[in-house]
Amino acid sequence: MKAMILAAGRGERLRPLTDETPKPLIQAGPKRLIEYLIDNLVAAGFDDLIINYAHLGDQFPATLGNGSRYQARIQYSPEIEGGLETAGGIIHALPLLGDEPFLVVNGDIWTDYDFASLSEFQLKSNKLCHLVMVNNPPHNPGGDFAVSADGNLDFEGGEKWTFSGIAIYHPTMFSGLSSEKRPLKPLFEQAIQQKRASAEVYYGDWSDIGTIERLQALEQQLTKRA
Repeated sequence: MKAMILAAGRGERLRPLTDETPKPLIQAGPKRLIEYLIDNLVAAGFDDLIINYAHLGDQFPATLGNGSRYQARIQYSPEIEGGLETAGGIIHALPLLGDEPFLVVNGDIWTDYDFASLSEFQLKSNKLCHLVMVNNPPHNPGGDFAVSADGNLDFEGGEKWTFSGIAIYHPTMFSGLSSEKRPLKPLFEQAIQQKRASAEVYYGDWSDIGTIERLQALEQQLTKRA
């Protein structure tokens, strides 16, 4: 299964760091944010990677190369200045992702989630996507979606969880859509209405490194782990 790392965001809340460095390439402890993801993906069997970029995008191939130093193959999907948002970026990269289900991970998260559990994952019959949900962080206390008892993503039906930025998609979820700026949430809502979205809840470590404060908290956490 191929994996895509979303790395095209501007990272406004991490300025001034992101004025000179794309958010996923920011250093956190001994590695850049995106390198933790690459290493964990490769260890789990995902060694065919696609990375999209926009803001300061030339730094990605200059820094990461073709992936050989990570025992991976990295291909790049450059976008227009400002990026195409999440769904638009995925659609733009579909020629590289192929016709089989693929994994997508936000490039600005840190997690100890074991991607190996998804390396041989099979979407259930007729499902378009499978999302990994996490406990609601302070910046998203109301959560995003619920998870039903039978493992379906839902609007309601109990406690709501936050989307981790980790998901498997079937390419048909994006069929017929152009690669213009396009958010992902409306596609989730459509899949839920069609009962074609499944989900799981992960209770381990996860953080969206979207601010200076969260970056500092991660660095403290990594120091304790060392």
